[in-house]
Amino acid sequence: MEAPSPARLYATLAGAVLVVLGLAGFFFDLAWLNFLYVGSGALGLLVAGRSSRPYALGLGLLYTAIATWDFAAYGWLHLAVGVLGLAAAASTPKRAERLKPRAQTAAERP
Repeated sequence: MEAPSPARLYATLAGAVLVVLGLAGFFFDLAWLNFLYVGSGALGLLVAGRSSRPYALGLGLLYTAIATWDFAAYGWLHLAVGVLGLAAAASTPKRAERLKPRAQTAAERP
């Protein structure tokens, strides 16, 4: 399991919000966006403990593209999910960087 990071927090919160929005949307219509919300949200909840950085980057790119393609009624939501995903991915170090041992300073050397 990953250590707490902005991408993990994003995957968990965005996943939960998107699932709830998608399920609530089915009461009004069967738009393709509801399927997208439920699918991408469920994926976020599934990968939050393992690969949240690639998820945040991918979802950020997808929702930013949707927001620029169709800035309609929910354009602000798509833009917010997209930009927050890109920010979470950018602020989370890559897995190799997190696992790299930290160099000892002169004061810590024996």
